[in-house]
Amino acid sequence: MSLVQGLHHITVCASGAQEDVDFLTQVFGQRLIKQTILFDGRYAHYHLYYANADCQPGSVYTTFPYKRVPGRVGSGQISSTAYSVPKGSVKFWKEHLDRHKVPHSGAQERFGQSFLRLSHPSGLQLEVIEDSDDQRNGWTTDQISKDVTTRGFHGPVLSVREVAETERFFVDALGFKKTGTDGAYHRFEVGSGGAAKTVTLVHEPDRAAGSWTFGAGTAHHVAMDLESDEKLAEQKGIYDELGYTACSEIKDRNYFHSIYCRCPGGILVECAATAPGAFARDEAPSELGTHLLLPPWFEEKRAEIIAMLEPIQVPENNRLAGSPEVIAAPVPGMTESSDGPSRRKALFVSGEGSKN
Repeated sequence: MSLVQGLHHITVCASGAQEDVDFLTQVFGQRLIKQTILFDGRYAHYHLYYANADCQPGSVYTTFPYKRVPGRVGSGQISSTAYSVPKGSVKFWKEHLDRHKVPHSGAQERFGQSFLRLSHPSGLQLEVIEDSDDQRNGWTTDQISKDVTTRGFHGPVLSVREVAETERFFVDALGFKKTGTDGAYHRFEVGSGGAAKTVTLVHEPDRAAGSWTFGAGTAHHVAMDLESDEKLAEQKGIYDELGYTACSEIKDRNYFHSIYCRCPGGILVECAATAPGAFARDEAPSELGTHLLLPPWFEEKRAEIIAMLEPIQVPENNRLAGSPEVIAAPVPGMTESSDGPSRRKALFVSGEGSKN
């Protein structure tokens, strides 16, 4: 029986921060639910979180605006991230994207489902795929109504040069089942399958490998949803037992705890367990995404961090209608000395004069 409950989040590297916010909230119709920073490294970079109306695992798309360094797109990466939309709504999305002059593929079909692929301004690839069974609560805007909005992820499309070893990883280590092949596409599902429980491999044997580092225009990792820290430790044991020994220790990402393991095809796979309070643990639900929030162990460097970040403006319609102004408060008991998964200190350095 799989420890994986479905997808948790997908993380990518965008380019400009304001460009990312504007596109994902105003064109693609997501709600910005968290502004924080990348917890690793010496440079301060935003870590922005977007989600559906209920901020559910399986809908959370997170971006590192990483304008400093361009990425190299290729195999061994997430090729695109597919979101489920109601049956018949691909026609709306084509017209909506045309109005905004967003490049897209037009309507296509995969495993009997109509979908459309589109380009984020940084070159990242997104999809909307019709799925009448997905009843999650999508975020709405003045241009994207409830009957056409994205519900959350259907699942990532992962580019691999060969299928067999990546298939073995998802089946043996993570408990997915192979449920179909459609040309170059191989579909794997966990649990009941369907939206937020699906991973698709696309076999691209002649595609050169993409970069594994942070870099604008490339996806970084896909995260699976696990129930608890105890399940994370159990999953790490499964990796070790099967010989996937390059798994990280449990890391504290404030809103969830995580382990990371790179699968044989090159894709970085995270397993994440949501922390108590989730995304509302340090910000009122009505105010999600409207404050720059730092983990307690970075708070003393707030001024230094802000000085390195591109100022961004959050659209007014990102806040729930009629919500009051709320000042975010720290989570009680969250200190650097608390017991639990690893935390990091960082020495931030200015990016001035750095080479790309």
